[in-house]
Amino acid sequence: MKPDSTAQPLPSTPPSPHAGPPQPGKSPAAGPPLPGRYKRYATWIIFIVVLVACSIHTDATPYQLIIGLPEMGILLSEMFPPDWSYLPTIWKPMLETIQIAIVGTTLGAILAIPVALLCAYNVMPRKLISLPMRTILNLVRTIPDLLFASIFVAVFGIGPFAGMLALLFFSFGIIAKLTFEAIEAIDPGPLEAMTAVGASRIQVIAFGVVPQALPYFVSYLLYTFEVNVRAASVLGLVGAGGIGLLLDRSLGLFRYDRASIIILLTLVIVLAIDYGSNLLRRKLL
Repeated sequence: MKPDSTAQPLPSTPPSPHAGPPQPGKSPAAGPPLPGRYKRYATWIIFIVVLVACSIHTDATPYQLIIGLPEMGILLSEMFPPDWSYLPTIWKPMLETIQIAIVGTTLGAILAIPVALLCAYNVMPRKLISLPMRTILNLVRTIPDLLFASIFVAVFGIGPFAGMLALLFFSFGIIAKLTFEAIEAIDPGPLEAMTAVGASRIQVIAFGVVPQALPYFVSYLLYTFEVNVRAASVLGLVGAGGIGLLLDRSLGLFRYDRASIIILLTLVIVLAIDYGSNLLRRKLL
């Protein structure tokens, strides 16, 4: 016999007479959203309270901004027009600033490579080695570049060598930190495959870790160089060489027109380096 194609489907199970009426806008299987909503409200309230408390203790209020605007207008009026005749004097210190940034960034990046490999758990699983290296790296990163510059000026005297050392340690801390985090996030498949076929630790690093982490390392290197050019411009405020020496002298003599030409030249150099590093990053990555 052929099955009857006109057979009706079985009726669905009727709802239980003890079940209450369905609530509009809410699925019976969905959990109550109120606890999550309360957590979000509490998070925003805590954030606003902390922000207001910090603003009060630091006098970061709209009133302070309003009363300071006239003084800012007076300062800007004294900075313009810039003293263009001072431009030939600042070319050599500006070139020195760029050289400080190049040497400091390069040497810091070279020192960061072995430290980043020793800090990454997937490359160095022995915590007796990786944890002390991370502790040293965190200690270096807690010291700002101006403090490094002040220490090296006290040790080696006033000059660009102290600024170069300050940027070396500053670059080392940033690049090593970002690179070992990138190494820990690489694909573990090639590393496991090479280890399974008997590759040594050096071969795993050279052919499994480096090809995956190299693009990130180059990106961090270029970013740190951009930051160091800006940082090297103010290291002269503590005697670490560069254009900062002339900037400090101009501000101390209230020659704001000369300070403005220094700031404008620094801005042009930074924009040019930023544009060039973006082009280089696209070609390399």
